[in-house]
Amino acid sequence: MDQQEALTHCITTSNTTLPEIDEPYRGKVRDVYSLNEKTLGIVVTDRISAFDHIMRQAIPFKGQILNQLSEFSFSKVEDIVPSHIIDVPHPNVTIAKKCEPIPIEVVIRGYLTGHAWRVYRSGAREICGVRMPDGMIEHQKFPEPNSHSCHKSDRRSR
Repeated sequence: MDQQEALTHCITTSNTTLPEIDEPYRGKVRDVYSLNEKTLGIVVTDRISAFDHIMRQAIPFKGQILNQLSEFSFSKVEDIVPSHIIDVPHPNVTIAKKCEPIPIEVVIRGYLTGHAWRVYRSGAREICGVRMPDGMIEHQKFPEPNSHSCHKSDRRSR
Protein backbone atom coordinates (compact mmCIF):
# COMPACT_ATOMS: atom_id res chain seq x y z
CA MET A 1 0.00 0.00 0.00
CA ASP A 2 1.53 3.31 -1.01
CA GLN A 3 1.34 6.48 1.08
CA GLN A 4 -1.54 8.06 -0.84
CA GLU A 5 -3.66 4.91 -0.62
CA ALA A 6 -2.92 4.57 3.11
CA LEU A 7 -4.09 8.14 3.68
CA THR A 8 -7.44 7.37 2.03
CA HIS A 9 -8.06 4.67 4.65
CA CYS A 10 -7.53 6.88 7.70
CA ILE A 11 -10.29 6.87 10.30
CA THR A 12 -10.85 10.49 11.30
CA THR A 13 -14.38 10.15 12.62
CA SER A 14 -16.80 7.38 13.50
CA ASN A 15 -20.55 7.10 13.21
CA THR A 16 -23.38 4.70 13.82
CA THR A 17 -26.75 4.17 12.22
CA LEU A 18 -28.21 2.61 15.35
CA PRO A 19 -30.96 4.93 16.63
CA GLU A 20 -30.58 3.74 20.23
CA ILE A 21 -26.98 5.00 20.43
CA ASP A 22 -26.47 8.74 20.94
CA GLU A 23 -23.82 10.80 19.24
CA PRO A 24 -20.41 10.15 20.80
CA TYR A 25 -18.23 12.40 22.84
CA ARG A 26 -15.43 13.30 20.42
CA GLY A 27 -12.08 13.82 22.07
CA LYS A 28 -8.83 14.70 20.36
CA VAL A 29 -8.24 11.10 19.29
CA ARG A 30 -11.11 8.96 20.59
CA ASP A 31 -14.85 8.89 19.86
CA VAL A 32 -16.64 7.54 22.94
CA TYR A 33 -20.12 6.03 22.66
CA SER A 34 -22.36 5.26 25.62
CA LEU A 35 -23.66 1.76 24.77
CA ASN A 36 -25.69 1.39 27.96
CA GLU A 37 -25.52 2.60 31.55
CA LYS A 38 -22.48 0.41 32.30
CA THR A 39 -20.62 0.15 28.99
CA LEU A 40 -18.72 2.36 26.56
CA GLY A 41 -17.64 1.77 23.00
CA ILE A 42 -14.38 3.61 22.32
CA VAL A 43 -13.27 4.13 18.72
CA VAL A 44 -9.62 5.14 18.50
CA THR A 45 -9.18 7.20 15.34
CA ASP A 46 -6.16 8.13 13.26
CA ARG A 47 -6.51 11.79 14.26
CA ILE A 48 -3.40 13.28 15.75
CA SER A 49 -3.07 16.10 18.21
CA ALA A 50 0.07 18.02 18.98
CA PHE A 51 0.29 20.57 21.76
CA ASP A 52 -3.48 20.14 22.33
CA HIS A 53 -4.51 20.91 18.75
CA ILE A 54 -6.01 18.40 16.32
CA MET A 55 -3.96 18.37 13.14
CA ARG A 56 -5.58 18.33 9.69
CA GLN A 57 -3.63 15.32 8.44
CA ALA A 58 -4.34 11.94 10.02
CA ILE A 59 -1.73 9.20 10.40
CA PRO A 60 -2.64 5.85 8.81
CA PHE A 61 -3.12 3.04 11.35
CA LYS A 62 -2.27 5.30 14.31
CA GLY A 63 -5.56 4.43 16.00
CA GLN A 64 -4.93 0.71 15.69
CA ILE A 65 -1.45 1.03 17.14
CA LEU A 66 -2.61 3.26 20.01
CA ASN A 67 -5.58 1.02 20.86
CA GLN A 68 -3.53 -2.18 20.80
CA LEU A 69 -0.70 -0.57 22.77
CA SER A 70 -3.26 0.46 25.41
CA GLU A 71 -4.67 -3.06 25.56
CA PHE A 72 -1.16 -4.49 25.88
CA SER A 73 -0.18 -2.01 28.62
CA PHE A 74 -3.34 -2.56 30.68
CA SER A 75 -2.86 -6.33 30.41
CA LYS A 76 0.62 -5.99 31.95
CA VAL A 77 -0.76 -4.42 35.16
CA GLU A 78 -4.00 -6.39 35.52
CA ASP A 79 -2.50 -8.35 38.44
CA ILE A 80 -1.92 -5.03 40.23
CA VAL A 81 -4.99 -2.97 39.36
CA PRO A 82 -8.21 -3.74 37.48
CA SER A 83 -8.80 -1.87 34.23
CA HIS A 84 -11.83 -0.70 32.32
CA ILE A 85 -11.25 -2.97 29.30
CA ILE A 86 -13.91 -5.60 28.62
CA ASP A 87 -12.95 -6.51 25.05
CA VAL A 88 -11.07 -5.29 21.99
CA PRO A 89 -13.22 -6.67 19.14
CA HIS A 90 -11.45 -4.64 16.43
CA PRO A 91 -8.00 -3.03 16.26
CA ASN A 92 -9.60 0.44 16.52
CA VAL A 93 -12.31 -0.40 19.09
CA THR A 94 -12.33 -1.02 22.84
CA ILE A 95 -15.44 -2.04 24.77
CA ALA A 96 -15.00 -0.72 28.28
CA LYS A 97 -16.70 -0.40 31.64
CA LYS A 98 -17.97 3.04 32.53
CA CYS A 99 -15.99 4.19 35.51
CA GLU A 100 -14.91 7.34 37.26
CA PRO A 101 -11.59 8.40 35.72
CA ILE A 102 -8.66 9.53 37.80
CA PRO A 103 -7.80 12.84 36.14
CA ILE A 104 -4.01 12.61 36.00
CA GLU A 105 -1.58 12.47 33.18
CA VAL A 106 2.11 11.72 32.99
CA VAL A 107 4.35 13.88 30.85
CA ILE A 108 7.77 12.60 29.83
CA ARG A 109 10.15 15.04 28.19
CA GLY A 110 13.32 14.16 26.33
CA TYR A 111 13.84 17.53 24.63
CA LEU A 112 13.38 21.20 25.42
CA THR A 113 10.47 21.69 23.00
CA GLY A 114 6.93 23.08 22.89
CA HIS A 115 5.48 24.27 26.19
CA ALA A 116 8.73 23.58 28.05
CA TRP A 117 10.68 25.73 25.59
CA ARG A 118 8.17 28.59 25.84
CA VAL A 119 8.46 28.55 29.65
CA TYR A 120 12.26 28.31 29.51
CA ARG A 121 12.52 31.11 26.91
CA SER A 122 10.48 33.37 29.23
CA GLY A 123 13.28 33.10 31.80
CA ALA A 124 11.92 30.37 34.07
CA ARG A 125 14.39 27.60 34.89
CA GLU A 126 12.02 25.26 36.69
CA ILE A 127 9.46 23.37 34.63
CA CYS A 128 6.99 21.23 36.56
CA GLY A 129 9.40 20.89 39.45
CA VAL A 130 12.42 20.02 37.28
CA ARG A 131 15.32 22.50 37.37
CA MET A 132 16.79 23.37 33.96
CA PRO A 133 20.34 24.71 33.52
CA ASP A 134 21.03 28.05 31.87
CA GLY A 135 22.23 28.12 28.27
CA MET A 136 19.94 25.48 26.75
CA ILE A 137 18.61 25.95 23.22
CA GLU A 138 15.29 24.99 21.65
CA HIS A 139 14.97 21.25 20.86
CA GLN A 140 18.07 20.42 22.89
CA LYS A 141 18.10 16.88 24.28
CA PHE A 142 18.04 16.55 28.06
CA PRO A 143 20.86 14.48 29.62
CA GLU A 144 18.11 12.19 30.91
CA PRO A 145 14.37 12.25 30.17
CA ASN A 146 12.37 13.90 32.94
CA SER A 147 8.84 13.05 33.92
CA HIS A 148 6.10 14.37 36.12
CA SER A 149 2.45 13.80 36.73
CA CYS A 150 -0.16 16.50 36.86
CA HIS A 151 -3.89 16.95 37.23
CA LYS A 152 -5.55 16.53 33.86
CA SER A 153 -8.00 19.29 33.06
CA ASP A 154 -9.32 21.25 30.11
CA ARG A 155 -6.75 23.93 30.84
CA ARG A 156 -3.32 22.38 30.58
CA SER A 157 -0.81 22.93 33.35
CA ARG A 158 2.11 21.16 31.75
